[in-house]
Amino acid sequence: MALSILVPLFLLLVQAFNPASTESFLGINYGQVADNLPPPSATAKLLQSTAIQKVRLYGADPAIIKALANTGIGIVIGAANGDIPALASDPNSATQWVNSNVLAYYPASNIILITVGNEVLLSNDQGLISQLLPAMQNIKKALDAASVGDKIKVSTVHAMAVLSQSDPPSSGRFNPAYQDTMKALLQFQKDTGSPLTINPYPFFAYQSDPRPETLAFCLFQPNAGRVDSGTGIKYMNMFDAQVDAVHSALKAMGFSDIEIVVAETGWPYHGDSNEVGPSVENARAYNGNLIAHLRSMVGTPLMPRKSVDTYLFALYDEDLKPGPASERSFGLFKPDLSMTYDAGLSKTSLTPSEPKTPVSPSPKPTAANWCVPKSGVADAQLQASLDYACSQSIDCGPIQPGGACFEPNTLASHAAYAMNLYFQTSGRNPWNCDFSETATLTSQNPSYNGCTYPGGST
Repeated sequence: MALSILVPLFLLLVQAFNPASTESFLGINYGQVADNLPPPSATAKLLQSTAIQKVRLYGADPAIIKALANTGIGIVIGAANGDIPALASDPNSATQWVNSNVLAYYPASNIILITVGNEVLLSNDQGLISQLLPAMQNIKKALDAASVGDKIKVSTVHAMAVLSQSDPPSSGRFNPAYQDTMKALLQFQKDTGSPLTINPYPFFAYQSDPRPETLAFCLFQPNAGRVDSGTGIKYMNMFDAQVDAVHSALKAMGFSDIEIVVAETGWPYHGDSNEVGPSVENARAYNGNLIAHLRSMVGTPLMPRKSVDTYLFALYDEDLKPGPASERSFGLFKPDLSMTYDAGLSKTSLTPSEPKTPVSPSPKPTAANWCVPKSGVADAQLQASLDYACSQSIDCGPIQPGGACFEPNTLASHAAYAMNLYFQTSGRNPWNCDFSETATLTSQNPSYNGCTYPGGST
């Protein structure tokens, strides 16, 4: 019975994590406020060695756009806030901008989206805000005139602060101060089929509420969950809650069919001594678990079975950025192209089976292939881990009454099965067998009688 359930599941996982499969929902931000970045050509090769399918630029750097030509990588380019007045007032300026930044490179360079301005509504510059939509409309007209308007979309990037309410997610609403502007922008995006791009950061949510349970909720780690009083839905992570709050805000304004794109999200690996949350462990947990969550294709509670297009922040540190140390410590890669930490982005980490011929030393011990609870873990922690694992779209049927792994009917046995299955389905990375430091990897196969724990050498 266990094999009939688990073998099809395993085959689905191999397909889902196959390096050959495209992960069109996974992108990364490529900021350039730095003086130590590698050449664009080296970056292009780096990106091709990863699962990253899209890159978001904050401007339209010719060298980078050229370097990404013929790679198939989707490119998001940006018109700066300072460009908006000219783009809004003069259609010829928009045509020239499109000619110089798009048509000069397209289609060899796969430009897919133009973001006009960044967090403009929070600038409190009413003149600039009033010019945003006309600028977007003129860019769209220039794209249409060049017969590429159906392939390249136009949007603008918002901060989560455009929502006046986001907790619980079902109460998500746009700030009334931006009501008229948002409605006009969203009507344009609905009419043109372009996405709403927004920047949710669970990191900042944790900084404003630095409790251990909030950290676990933000890092996709085992936690008690949070119930939305409006829908009764239990949320198990902050990312889903924030994205669903945006969906609720769209729905409340009558635009629930507009696609949501996460333009930025990330977690810093270093910060100043007075900053709460930055660390390599937390950054690896957030980004690694987010990537695994996106790959699961489970979606969010209000948008199930589809992964929201998500651009991680960021490709490299930007050493010239002002502000606290965390602002300069989001990079997943170093200027020498090595990983700051392993978040599971390399193509070789996409399959749950170990490579038959490793091309480089693996950071994971090949013999320790099962994830089990540590001895002495309290029942409350085991229950939280069990609830969490089974909420992440794994098949917990075998530990239900009548299932092959229901006996022995103990919390420890059921939690062990669920924790291991979560580990196997999330990429078999060490941080997927953490469970708030209550689990460990083992080389001893915990399978017994008719109960098979997936894992081992495959």
